[in-house]
Amino acid sequence: MSENIAFKPETLEQVHKIIARYPAGRQKSALIPVLHIAQKEFGGWLDVPVMDYVATVLEIKPIEVYEVATFYTMFNMQPVGKYVLEVCRTGPCMTRGSEHILNHIRKTLNIKDGETTEDGMFTLKPAECLGACGYAPMMQIGKFYHEHLTTEKVDEILELCRQGALALD
Repeated sequence: MSENIAFKPETLEQVHKIIARYPAGRQKSALIPVLHIAQKEFGGWLDVPVMDYVATVLEIKPIEVYEVATFYTMFNMQPVGKYVLEVCRTGPCMTRGSEHILNHIRKTLNIKDGETTEDGMFTLKPAECLGACGYAPMMQIGKFYHEHLTTEKVDEILELCRQGALALD
């Protein structure tokens, strides 16, 4: 593990408060919220040294961290752009045009699925069900859903991102 990987003191305090929610010996229960914190603090993605550090903090085996981090699509295993465009591509969104939206984003940003634009601004990440079937097609950016998408709405959203006017948290 790299010696320079460590939570800021205030972040470590927050992590310990999360761990304290669980009974002694059950600190692994804090893994998902701690991974979210680690991803946010260490550049938007989880590389192996960061996951090893989380394992050390939680006093669990590194493989236990890897299993969870690689299973859930909300965790990034490689560097991503400032804005991660997660476009739902399951049944209801597909029937309402999500593939058209994905193709529009691919063409507009000149990237493929999983790629990041050269300026580091956008990463396209097709997603499985995001649980907003009644609002299809939709995409998630940060904590926010953008629903009933059209190519025009997507262009507006991308422009807001470029202007730094779109909230992530």
